[in-house]
Amino acid sequence: MIPVRVKEIAFDFSMNPVLLLVDEEDSRVLPIWIGPFEAHSIAVALEGEIAVRPLTHDLLKTFCTECGATVTKAVITDVREGTYFAQLHIIHNDANSVIDARPSDAVALALRSVAPIYITPHVAEYTLTYDELFGEEQQEEMKRLIADVRSGKHSKSIH
Repeated sequence: MIPVRVKEIAFDFSMNPVLLLVDEEDSRVLPIWIGPFEAHSIAVALEGEIAVRPLTHDLLKTFCTECGATVTKAVITDVREGTYFAQLHIIHNDANSVIDARPSDAVALALRSVAPIYITPHVAEYTLTYDELFGEEQQEEMKRLIADVRSGKHSKSIH
């Protein structure tokens, strides 16, 4: 398994949310198109915010905790006909369980559980370089935005 982390939630030209997972070297990107509610949930977890009322993934995390279960990892396991598949690995009463999940749900729960996220070597075949993912113009705009954020000139949130 290959460890990855959430780089960010980006948006395609049609404003559909895209989960960007990157390898440890930050050189390969796995883009996964997800729904807006899942994107919001992941963004909330990334920003360390606590919702006024629990979001669905907060509820699931609390349920696991109250039942004595722990999410140990999320694994993006397969790609079939353009659809990604994932598994949540959970330990409860010293028993390991593997639960089928959508990648967005697996990532949202892993973030809340501070659990690692992995992809299989098969899924890694679908990763891209930044050059493959973004055109030259988009790369330059991204560099400008990153520089602005680092200098405090620009602030943007998904909320």
